[in-house]
Amino acid sequence: MTDQPIVLRGMGSFHVGGRVVEISGKPTETAVLSPGGIPAQFDPNGAYQVEQMYVQYFLPERRKGKFPLLLWHGGGLTGVTYETTPDGREGWLNIFLRKGFDVYVSDAVERGRSGFAPPEVWDGKAQFVTKANPFWRHRIGESWDADRAKMKRLPGNQFPVDAYDNFTRQMVPRWTSTDEAIIAAYTALVEKIGPCMVLCHSQGCGFAFRVAQARPQLFKALIAIEPAVAGDVALAGELKDVPMLVLYGDFIAQHPRWSQMHENAAPYFAAVRAAGGNVDVVNLPDVGIRGNSHMMMMDKNNEEVADLIEKWLIDKDLTD
Repeated sequence: MTDQPIVLRGMGSFHVGGRVVEISGKPTETAVLSPGGIPAQFDPNGAYQVEQMYVQYFLPERRKGKFPLLLWHGGGLTGVTYETTPDGREGWLNIFLRKGFDVYVSDAVERGRSGFAPPEVWDGKAQFVTKANPFWRHRIGESWDADRAKMKRLPGNQFPVDAYDNFTRQMVPRWTSTDEAIIAAYTALVEKIGPCMVLCHSQGCGFAFRVAQARPQLFKALIAIEPAVAGDVALAGELKDVPMLVLYGDFIAQHPRWSQMHENAAPYFAAVRAAGGNVDVVNLPDVGIRGNSHMMMMDKNNEEVADLIEKWLIDKDLTD
């Protein structure tokens, strides 16, 4: 299938959301912008545009999805999550395009092409992770080592470990003080697009649940890939008319962090069901799809997982 061209009826990008803030009382600064350049003076006082979000969209010539599919990434990552996999295979962006879905991929506020704000705007410092951190945290293996022969991988894991260096090149800083700005931008996005289907990952699911609770009429489906946090149980009834698919990969029970997050999310899904909602929680090993890491959209069987999602959307009458 990947040897066939992707034919589009349209593509493009835009920024959405954000606000203007005023900074005052700062001294004028002088900086040389390039070696041998003429020193330039900068007055840091004035209006700044901040907290906007970058969005890229691709519209297949033959559309099958009844509503646009929005792909929201996880913590310390950008929309690159859904593009080409670290080992060069097609990511879910291309895969769902080929399946006939209008696809929108975004870089959340404070990530990638969405840009950054001055330190006067965002409290606290940026959080960075070491090269080794995602190897354990994303359930790729027990421990990373620069010497690949010394890496301790999880048995049967599907992540393309030989391309792990390429994956860590995608990591970006994240703040712990920008959640409300991120939610505001995602809310602006769904309001701009209109009724849509949101596929979220990890940290991004916490934002998706909150936006969906506030704007349920704009959500035609919510697909949560290993949510790091769930929504507000008190507001679970707001999603009673939004079909939800929740996917978990392998090795969850053996991982102290992910086993707890899996357990913590269960009451929320139960509350949505109790309110009359439809939530399908699928542990992939239980349906014969094994070895998936937290980054299942990059795993070697990412097409198989995408097929499962497509089938669910078909079953929910969300495709033509």
